Amino acid sequence: MSEQERLDSHRAMAEAWIKTCFQDRAPRGDLYDAMNYSLLAGGKRIRPVLMLETCRLCGGEPEQILPFAGAIEMIHTYSLIHDDLPCMDDDDLRRGRPTNHKVYGEATAVLAGDALLTAAFEWMLDPSVTLPPQRVLEAAGVLARAAGAQGMVGGQVLDMAGEGHAMGLTEVEELQRLKTGALIRAAAEMGCVLAGGSDEQRKAVCRYAERLGLAFQIQDDILDVVGDEATLGKPVGSDAKSEKNTFVTLKGLEECHRLVDRLTDEAVEALSLFGEESESLCWLARSLASRDK
Repeated sequence: MSEQERLDSHRAMAEAWIKTCFQDRAPRGDLYDAMNYSLLAGGKRIRPVLMLETCRLCGGEPEQILPFAGAIEMIHTYSLIHDDLPCMDDDDLRRGRPTNHKVYGEATAVLAGDALLTAAFEWMLDPSVTLPPQRVLEAAGVLARAAGAQGMVGGQVLDMAGEGHAMGLTEVEELQRLKTGALIRAAAEMGCVLAGGSDEQRKAVCRYAERLGLAFQIQDDILDVVGDEATLGKPVGSDAKSEKNTFVTLKGLEECHRLVDRLTDEAVEALSLFGEESESLCWLARSLASRDK
């Protein structure tokens, strides 16, 4: 099996699990439709794939941690729904389709995001999960910290506060470490925790994910300037329109391309202790660095 085939297998497995999550739930107006509208809208599924492959790399069984892989995608999806709201970025397009609030209205979009956030913890802590309880609780704690005020939500606060105000490189790095990087790091760390990996393995995958997350965000900033809207499935130039501080505005396109390459090399190097078994994650880092969407 090639590196890409292994990751594609993880993606398909996570996708199949996610599709079943709310299919048997009793109707609550448009709520479940709104949740599924965004949750099943596609996307790269980077966080579930990263978690599943890290679990395998650290000696675990990816099939056993699907509720956690699905949970992190629910939290990521809820953050996108809220990020698109008029009170945040006020975007009309996401993944090539109208944003959630454009279809279901602002109130239902807010509630759909809230429901996805709480459902994530419902699935992780379901009695049917057969992993050791200590691993389950530790992994849930990792995700809670990454999603909250010390992670993704805190990053969004910094992002909103920085609109229209000049920020330095250190501030932008901290913003993106929280807003984008926290969930990416959590995906890798949870995979290791749920597999029962060693402290050394945990440090290595966290270092990998930190560099991967930063490279991912810089590439995102690049694509907001030079990307194609039809390929991206969302508007380009929105950062400049909102007067957001980005790596491109601070460093320029040429330097940002160099930073993506350097960070990708550092991510790959962080996995050296795993030897050839880490090739799939190395391939993932390089493919994300060269993506056009």
